[in-house]
Amino acid sequence: MRLALCRALAGCFAVLSVAALSACGGTNNDGSVGGTAGGLSEPQGKFVDIYSSLPVHGPSAGEATALANGIRLALAQANGKAGEFTVQYSALDDSAGPSGWDASKTAANARKAAADPRAVYYIGEFDDDASEVSMPILNQAGIAQISPANTYVGLTTNQPGSITGEPGRYAPSGTRTYLRIVPIDSVQAAADLLAMSDAGCTKVAIASDGEAYGAGLARLIQAQKAYYGIDVVSLGTVRAGAHNYRDYAARLKGAHADCFMLAAVASGSDVLVTKDVHLALPRAKIFGPQGMCVPAWTNPKDGGVPATVDPLIECTQVTESVTAYPGGKAFAAAYKARYPGSNPTPYTILGYEAMKLALSTIAGLGDKGDTKSAVLGALFATAGRHSALGTYGFDKDGDTTLRSIGLYKVGRNGNPTFVKALTPARVL
Repeated sequence: MRLALCRALAGCFAVLSVAALSACGGTNNDGSVGGTAGGLSEPQGKFVDIYSSLPVHGPSAGEATALANGIRLALAQANGKAGEFTVQYSALDDSAGPSGWDASKTAANARKAAADPRAVYYIGEFDDDASEVSMPILNQAGIAQISPANTYVGLTTNQPGSITGEPGRYAPSGTRTYLRIVPIDSVQAAADLLAMSDAGCTKVAIASDGEAYGAGLARLIQAQKAYYGIDVVSLGTVRAGAHNYRDYAARLKGAHADCFMLAAVASGSDVLVTKDVHLALPRAKIFGPQGMCVPAWTNPKDGGVPATVDPLIECTQVTESVTAYPGGKAFAAAYKARYPGSNPTPYTILGYEAMKLALSTIAGLGDKGDTKSAVLGALFATAGRHSALGTYGFDKDGDTTLRSIGLYKVGRNGNPTFVKALTPARVL
């Protein structure tokens, strides 16, 4: 997602303990791991360096910690090896306090990896805006960058929602070096349309908050509506700060909307919009993307809408529940066996696959596993890869071929609860 706050899933998933994070090896003051996973001795012979850049502090720290747990688990299972190479893994922090990721820290992390002649793989960033900072630096160094969380379309395409100059500005070398293992926002927009179609919606009103994330998603939904049989009867912007949104809700009633989609990042104003639309259209189903799929929108205890509105709400997230992934049950069992008392989250399995992909790619190259260009070429050639996330590859833009998005409804506790995976049949 384009904003870190969009990924806040607090209350939806349990955050793993720091003990689980550190179980695979000690951490130095700069966040780098000394030696290799599992407490192995300093690497001897042939080795490669892998970096990650994730926020240790701020609103996304919980999800990033879960990602790091998965990364370390994969490395521990491989005994710190990728074929004939010993892996030196450095976990870097791109945050500078409670506000979350920091541009100067992100740039410093990317420069550190770029200056390392043994670096062949970089996991990050968690935040889309952070990737905009690190991508050009890593690109000029020819280092493969794999994000386990970015969804913003402009990082890899010029689809609706991107801005002028994207994605070319992120690849100054002229050769792409960035890939991601989660579906992009155009896939989520298609999944939102599929959810609305499945719910019987025919006349949908779409509102965005006018910010880059919400406005981009609204445009992506509008661009794909015809295939899913959805008629958009209203497409507008609702700005934050109004005392009420009754006039706007009345216009939707006049347009005979039977469903309402709010493309935004959850805020107090979005809660008020939802309440006023519900008063005007009490039977209309209400939808939101990942930025809205949080307790701050759905749970009255967290400032969300009244509990009476919750049965009408459906929302999507780029993640599914762990056990919903094709290899999720086996992964969860392996994780719990290694770390008794700890439960993995969806972000744990994403971090796990990001590292598994690195290890198998390097190992598959034999004695060329320490060559940046060979690793990069092998990643872009990935097809039919069997993983805990399912079978996937990458397209020419570096986007995953995975197309499943999680559908959530509001549980008894007031928080979004996973229902099933949606796989849209058609995406831009």
